[in-house]
Amino acid sequence: MDEKQYPDKLSNRRKFLKVVGGGVVAAAFAGGVVGGIFKSRGGELVWQIDPAKCTNCGQCRDLCVKEISAVKATHHFPICGYCDLCTGYFVPDPAELDTGAENLQCPTGALRRKFVEDPFYEYVVDRDLCNGCGKCANGCGQFGNGSLYLQVHHEHCLHCNECRIAAGCPANAFVRVPIEQAYLPNANDWGDE
Repeated sequence: MDEKQYPDKLSNRRKFLKVVGGGVVAAAFAGGVVGGIFKSRGGELVWQIDPAKCTNCGQCRDLCVKEISAVKATHHFPICGYCDLCTGYFVPDPAELDTGAENLQCPTGALRRKFVEDPFYEYVVDRDLCNGCGKCANGCGQFGNGSLYLQVHHEHCLHCNECRIAAGCPANAFVRVPIEQAYLPNANDWGDE
């Protein structure tokens, strides 16, 4: 096209190509960034505890780099018996079925119970109080149905590449799994506050 003969058309065409070209470059860049975020998030590995291997040894409480461990007791309501004498809540052979500290497994008061109807109680874990000691999970696993167990709560975890708990776990229960397979502690059927 002759610039002298059609100066306005050529100028408008250049402006058009500049705008369209800039938009294509911006869209490609944005798509690459967004795609990269989803791709990296999709391949991200997170720490998780295999409840079948966990021995509730108390190392999660002691070894986590955080002041209060990212490992918390988790209660799975669908398999709970809602028992009056919950062996995750009470010590074995408690003197009384009351909430006196001498009768309870949890040293921090993180496991709470609420009366439902005779003889049933609902047990809920207060994650802010739980220190990951595993006493409730140990009691529930030994004498109950295993509805209480320990798990990494990802909103508290720093996602260390070399987790001190994983390195010190005597049962090798700490594993890294893709985030898509990770345990989700906030689902409706989990007894956590």
